[in-house]
Amino acid sequence: MKNSGTQSRKSERLMALVAVALLLFCPPLIIVIDRLPSFNVGWLPLYLFCAWAVVIGLTAWLMEHRADR
Repeated sequence: MKNSGTQSRKSERLMALVAVALLLFCPPLIIVIDRLPSFNVGWLPLYLFCAWAVVIGLTAWLMEHRADR
């Protein structure tokens, strides 16, 4: 029983991660980031790189997180 509860919680967390990823990469937010005033700095590539790194990092953390902790 404990294993199914752990799997359920992991599935819920992964679904939440998908929702966060969809929010980070939704077109209206990307358009807002693209139209920020730039001082010779392109904000869009920086935002996309950082958002993608956050999604990858959270995915790795969720997949490697142990149930015994």
